[in-house]
Amino acid sequence: MARTPSNMIPLGTKAPDFSLLDVVSGQDISLSDVKGEQATVLFFICNHCPFVIHVNEQLVKLANDYQSKGVSFIAISSNDVENYPQDAPDLMKSHAADNKYPFPYLYDETQEVAKAYDAACTPDNYVFDAELKLVYRGQLDDSRPGNGVEVSGVDLRVALDCLLVGEKNTRLQKPSIGCGIKWKPNSTQ
Repeated sequence: MARTPSNMIPLGTKAPDFSLLDVVSGQDISLSDVKGEQATVLFFICNHCPFVIHVNEQLVKLANDYQSKGVSFIAISSNDVENYPQDAPDLMKSHAADNKYPFPYLYDETQEVAKAYDAACTPDNYVFDAELKLVYRGQLDDSRPGNGVEVSGVDLRVALDCLLVGEKNTRLQKPSIGCGIKWKPNSTQ
């Protein structure tokens, strides 16, 4: 299993806009369509990555715990489906259903959205405030496949809790670790 860290882009970075196909509804969805009143959480994930599979249940739990608090959640898969067909849109749709994703699962066919966010791995996690300014980027928690640490989502939960009560998050923001995004051969990444 390759272990690629996320790129720690500067806090305060404005979320780049996008419009992508939601494989569940079959509709194009833009960031403004799903922006949360209080916060917007963006996950770069895919179907087959063992790091994502390890945290899938917690991604669903986070969304179910925070959506009623004005936080929206969006998942995006940017992997090259020609070389990684297990991440194709039809399989993304069934994966979302199997895992009961309570959030849109978007397909970044051109990989331009992943590039705009400087996403590097799956999962790569971002939290934006009500004005779509970055307040957290990094890991869900210290759990990794096989390390014996329970998946709790504590790092992301603390970031959201601080944001929702208007406090500064002073917790160290550690990069996420996961499989590298599967870039297309012609990609400049």
